[in-house]
Amino acid sequence: MKEENKGSSKNNWRRIFRKKWFFPAVYLTVAALLLAVVVWYQNLDNQIPSGDDQDLAGDYSPTPHDEDAEAVMDQQEVVLMPVGDDEEQAEIVTKFFDYNSDQEDRENALILYNNRYYQSTGIDIKFADDAAFDVVASLSGTVTDLKEDPLLGNVVVLSHGNDVTTHYASLGEVNVELEDEVKQGDVIGTAGQNLFGKDNGTHVHFELRKEGKEVNPESFFNQPVSKLDSESEEAAENDAPDNDGEENGEQTEETDEEESDANVEESENDESNDDDDDSTDEEDSNE
Repeated sequence: MKEENKGSSKNNWRRIFRKKWFFPAVYLTVAALLLAVVVWYQNLDNQIPSGDDQDLAGDYSPTPHDEDAEAVMDQQEVVLMPVGDDEEQAEIVTKFFDYNSDQEDRENALILYNNRYYQSTGIDIKFADDAAFDVVASLSGTVTDLKEDPLLGNVVVLSHGNDVTTHYASLGEVNVELEDEVKQGDVIGTAGQNLFGKDNGTHVHFELRKEGKEVNPESFFNQPVSKLDSESEEAAENDAPDNDGEENGEQTEETDEEESDANVEESENDESNDDDDDSTDEEDSNE
């Protein structure tokens, strides 16, 4: 009886082995187990922090690239009006003179001094009640110039890198010194009066310059400093000489020279013809 059971069990296994799906199923099962073991081992390594990583984190020191990142952050500053939080009370009484602006703005950008009109290279800002107010740095920078001008009053110049400067004139009091580092919004002085803009009373004259050239501050208020770079590049492209225009100009000059030479030759021919006519007349009269 036992021998019959053993024989039947062996036959069952043989039948299973002979199935086409048996060995592929075994291979897939083993592969799945191996894959599970590998994944578990990798997760185990990731969960255990090494002492070297902790030492590196503790001994971290900034690299020069961090300074570059800070410079990029500074480039993201927006140009602010130099009046701090009192922007709602501020009024621009003198515009920046721009040939492309409308007639009213051009008239408001003229300054009358000593019976003569001058084009404004910045803007004049004052409060409605003609009261003195704090003048703040429009951008973070360094005080590179500090002087008392007989016409403009006290003048402070801030340099912001990348050839960008801001100029603050007609200051009453000055709260900064030469080479001071100031942050955007720091008070650099108070609004005052000067001879050149005496009709505006207590005010501040503000100028924004890129590569030494004055630009309209109103066009850049609440705009990133990087916009000055794009505007400067566009202006450089517009000012670039046109090769086609130069070639056309040269061709025009050559044509003018040729026409001039032709006119001279015609004039000489006319003179020679006149001389011939005169000699013919003289011979006729002698006969």
